[in-house]
Amino acid sequence: MSIATLSKATMAGLVLLATAATAQTADRNAADAAQADRVKDAVMKELRESGAIDRAVDAGIVRYVERQRAEAAQREQREADTRAAALRPVSKGRDHVRGDSAAPVTLVEYSDFECPFCKRFHLTAKRLVDESKGQLKWVYRHFPLDELHPGKARKEAVASECAAEIGGSGAFWKFADRFFELTPSNNQTDIDTVLPQIAGEIGLDKTRFASCLASGKHDRRIEEDIKDAVASGGRGTPWSFVVSKGGKAYPLSGAQPYETVKQLVDLALDKK
Repeated sequence: MSIATLSKATMAGLVLLATAATAQTADRNAADAAQADRVKDAVMKELRESGAIDRAVDAGIVRYVERQRAEAAQREQREADTRAAALRPVSKGRDHVRGDSAAPVTLVEYSDFECPFCKRFHLTAKRLVDESKGQLKWVYRHFPLDELHPGKARKEAVASECAAEIGGSGAFWKFADRFFELTPSNNQTDIDTVLPQIAGEIGLDKTRFASCLASGKHDRRIEEDIKDAVASGGRGTPWSFVVSKGGKAYPLSGAQPYETVKQLVDLALDKK
C-alpha cells in the first residue's frame, strides 16, 4: 500500500470517528434536554399545586401597584409644588386677612360668593381661625366663576371690595359673613336688593357704596385674583392652600370637611 493510499484511509477513519462522536454527543444533548424538560414540568406542577406560583404572581401585582402609587404620589407632589410656586405671596396691605397677621400658618382661599360650596367652607374656615388661638390666619381672594354665575358673582366680589374701601378690613369680613348667611347661592341672589341691604346692616354709607359699585374701580383687582387662582391650579371653587411658616403649601380643592382641613393646618404647624 502506498503512503498516499494509507493517508486517504487514515483520513476516512478519522472522519468516521468524528461523525460517530458527533452523533453520540447529539444523542446525549437530546437526552439531557428531554430530562431537563421533564424536571421543569415536574417543578412547575409542584409550584402550581402548592400555590407558590399564585403567591408569586400576587406579590408581583402588589409590588407593581405600589410602584404605580408611589410614582403617582411623586407626580402629584411635583404638580402641587409647581402650583404652590405660582401662589402670590400674602400682602397685608392688599389682602383681606382674618385672624392674627403674625400667625405661622395661612389659609389662602379663592372663593365665589355665589358658590354653595364656598358658603359651606366659609363656616369651616371661620371656625378654624376662631379655634386656632392665633396659629392660623385666613386670606380671602376672589374667584368668581362667570360661566356658572354670570352677572352676579363678579359684582358681589366688587361689592365686598367697596365694603372694604368704605369701612376697612373689618367691614369686608362683615360683608362676607352676612352675604353667605343671607343668600341662597347658585346665582339666585337678588343683588339689587341684597347688596344695599347688607351695606346698610354693616353701617356703610349707602350712597358711597352705590357709587363705588358703579365705578368699576375694583374690577382690575378681581381679575388679578382670578388669574392668580388659575395660575396656581384652580379649576373650581373653593380653591385653597394651607401654607406653613416656612412656605410649604398644601393645595385643598373643594369644601373639604373641618377634620380634613384641620389635619392640614396641624401638618403645616409642624413644618417649620
